[in-house]
Amino acid sequence: MNQYDVVVIGSGPGGYVAAIRCAQLGLKTAIIEKYAALGGTCLNVGCIPSKALLDSSEHFFNALHTFKEHGIDMKSDPKVNIGQMIKRKQDVVDQTVAGINFLMKKNKIDVLRGHGSFENKNTINITKEDGSVEQVGGKNVIIATGSKPASLPFINIDKKRVITSTEALKLDEVPKHLIVIGGGVIGLELGSVYGRLGAKVSVVEFMDSIIPTMDRTMGKDLQRVLKKNNFEFYLSHKVKEVTAKGKTVTVKADNAKGEEVSLEGDYVLVAVGRKPYTDKLALEKAGVEVDERGRVKVDDHLQTQVPGIYAIGDVVRGAMLAHKAEEEGVFVAEVIAGQKPHINYNLIPGVVYTWPEVASVGQTEEQLKEAGVPYKVGSFPFKASGRARASMDLDGQIKVLAHKETDEILGVHMIGPRAADMIAEAVVAMEFRASAEDIGRISHAHPTFTESFKEAALDATAKRALHI
Repeated sequence: MNQYDVVVIGSGPGGYVAAIRCAQLGLKTAIIEKYAALGGTCLNVGCIPSKALLDSSEHFFNALHTFKEHGIDMKSDPKVNIGQMIKRKQDVVDQTVAGINFLMKKNKIDVLRGHGSFENKNTINITKEDGSVEQVGGKNVIIATGSKPASLPFINIDKKRVITSTEALKLDEVPKHLIVIGGGVIGLELGSVYGRLGAKVSVVEFMDSIIPTMDRTMGKDLQRVLKKNNFEFYLSHKVKEVTAKGKTVTVKADNAKGEEVSLEGDYVLVAVGRKPYTDKLALEKAGVEVDERGRVKVDDHLQTQVPGIYAIGDVVRGAMLAHKAEEEGVFVAEVIAGQKPHINYNLIPGVVYTWPEVASVGQTEEQLKEAGVPYKVGSFPFKASGRARASMDLDGQIKVLAHKETDEILGVHMIGPRAADMIAEAVVAMEFRASAEDIGRISHAHPTFTESFKEAALDATAKRALHI
């Protein structure tokens, strides 16, 4: 039986990054993956393929709606080649997975294929496709098995008409009417893909706003923009029945008054979140416990109650984000190596890759109110930005929340062009505990989208924005 310093179960962003960092620190490392491709949900059926389709659909949408205004004439309207779009998406996935394979070889990490499960706290069984079992030993084990789509108990996901995000990434046609259950990140991103391609998209959300965990201003702005692009919303609606018959699916839901609403479409996307994936890990054999939501219990060092066994990413508490899993992967590797790393969970940004994009870091206005923290607000609309005007991206704004007395930035929330990239400046500023005035005094290149962050910070400082 081969022995390792570290055995990582799962090769998603958390797992493969943990393995790489362990190898960099001189630890003999193996990674176990039950699927043919490395990369987990994110690379294969999540972050990467969805962004590929979002980019493709955005090109189509612009060709149809904005090219003429830009002075680009076409002899006929563009048409969707869904087969080619899906093929390009898969090419992007394959290239990315190939990159992970290269990194494993480069860092001399042993890739072990099969389903990993505990025999005891230091021995892992690897069950192959043919049923044979290989055992490996690990002085330390990192559980990085990620998550899978959640559902509602009365919904039968047939993967044909009633689908999850996995099936939505490989449809062979553009839906005529896509009903999305859930107004969170996954539902809105995939709804955007098919909405841009011509589908009518109906979003049914239990809460009273979309992207309900983010600052409410962002949800309101995003809803307003999406309504212009084939979306309709049923907020504060509780889904009670989903049926599929032939090519027709029906969703029944009750609104806040108890009145029934019935929607008919040709596809239903169930996007009510994700749940930790710990199936057949035999955690009990190692003495590892899970909480009431199925998450592996860990301490502040991401170690379970069993010394030497750690867990990271979607399988533990906190936001289910690939970059959060990566940070935790590095963190655990360095803990194992005897270092003293740190993660500031308050400063892990969240992003929605719709268009306009939504990005956020730190506290929301609602959280500050609830905590009784004195704060001030600054904002700047993209319609006042020269760069946004040049690119015809006028929707959205940047909102800066700063402490009323110290001026320290407490939260930054943005909806607009390239917000996913711009949020990094806010993260850096907040890591160094910058004030709103600090950002207002930093020179930002003109014309850029990031000038709007400076203007919002100036507005928060003393209502001294220059361009509104």
